[in-house]
Amino acid sequence: MSKIPCALTIAGSDSGGGAGIQGDLKTFAALGVHGMSAITAITAQNTLEVTAVQNIDPDVIRAQIRAVADDIGVDAAKTGMLHTREIIEVVAEEIERYGFPVCVDPVMIAKSGAVLLKPEAKDSLVDKILPLAMVLTPNAMEAEAISGVKIGSLEDGKRAAEKIIELGPEAVVVKGGHILQREGMAVDILLHDGGFTLLEAERYDTKDTHGTGCSFSSAVAAELAKGKSIPEAVDVAKQFVNRGIRFGLRIGEGHGPINHMANLWNEAEKYTVLRNVSEAVGIIEGSKEMGDLVAEVQMNVGMALPYATSLSDVAAVDGRLFRKAKGARATGCPAYGVSGHIARTILAVMAYDRTYRAGMNLRYSEETVETCNQLGLVVSYYDRREEPPEIKEKEGGTTFWGSQEAIRRVGKVPDVIYHLGDWGKEPMIVLVGKTAVEVAERAVMIARELSTS
Repeated sequence: MSKIPCALTIAGSDSGGGAGIQGDLKTFAALGVHGMSAITAITAQNTLEVTAVQNIDPDVIRAQIRAVADDIGVDAAKTGMLHTREIIEVVAEEIERYGFPVCVDPVMIAKSGAVLLKPEAKDSLVDKILPLAMVLTPNAMEAEAISGVKIGSLEDGKRAAEKIIELGPEAVVVKGGHILQREGMAVDILLHDGGFTLLEAERYDTKDTHGTGCSFSSAVAAELAKGKSIPEAVDVAKQFVNRGIRFGLRIGEGHGPINHMANLWNEAEKYTVLRNVSEAVGIIEGSKEMGDLVAEVQMNVGMALPYATSLSDVAAVDGRLFRKAKGARATGCPAYGVSGHIARTILAVMAYDRTYRAGMNLRYSEETVETCNQLGLVVSYYDRREEPPEIKEKEGGTTFWGSQEAIRRVGKVPDVIYHLGDWGKEPMIVLVGKTAVEVAERAVMIARELSTS
């Protein structure tokens, strides 16, 4: 059997679980790497503040590194909180001793403002650790402190990176945070092999960003442990952290942590979602009354992964379901990325409430809408004539806008969303719910009620 990549984090412990050793180990696990740790300090912290710091004896830090390196081996490592000069010197000695590639996160100040690197230790960090770094990942404020360059623009960030690279690291990533941005995008600057690469990702309006720096550097280390190149490792780290921020965990009263598990949970749910859609298809095909509810554009039922961001994260019937003399039949099997309208509706609803992950379209009729009301379902609608021109011109924009409008009308996610069509657009009813099975069962209930009325 091939050996699983092993990555080591040399950092402080975060009792809140969002950053430090805890965040690093979650990142390693999510990226398929075996994680090991050498704890440099114990912090008492939560989403609001750091209330206490207890440094670990440097000899114990040395012993932790040697224990794992001598037995298991280290394919790559990352460093985080190195609070004192003595700790920095020990860690530098052990990195040199074993020669493993290391990603250095020059942790200096916590989001709460707590100092995580003693002022007198800064020179030791620059002199001892930076020359050993394969990748150095300062945020804009740390890059300013190390380079002496005030950063207020992308060009400033590039100049800071050039100053820092002279101190010895093989590559530098200046992370933009709230300083480096362009047209709503968060921009990081990679300087490697004499060239700059700008790494852009959508910026999200959230305060749940605790652990971004730790997780970025540990993601780089994880990919280096797999044998990836520096640009490849940095690109994966950027995407990993961006998704973690997008689905950050709203816990505590301050800065909640990023969601380290978003990618992993999506992967873990792929089979379950396909199975649920398949079961939903069986329910639909088992009802002889469903044929009357198949639209001119046919019918589909879909369900999204828990952290879906695109059409490829939504499973539906490949080829849709068509009307038969007695009921409806699927033309293909459930698959990801095969739905447009239903998938966009689901994604729009999930933007409001992520527990509503499924949808199914029905042929529109006033009688069907009235039946939904009589069954006690929450019904809402949108009027395509009210759609702003700039939305109408955007591919898929109508569905997202319309679904959000329907939610706004009732102040929550309805069970039923309908519209009366437009030029060349068939009127439609869409059922939404938490699972594909739920919406399929609801559709069968509606169809049976209609057949007896």
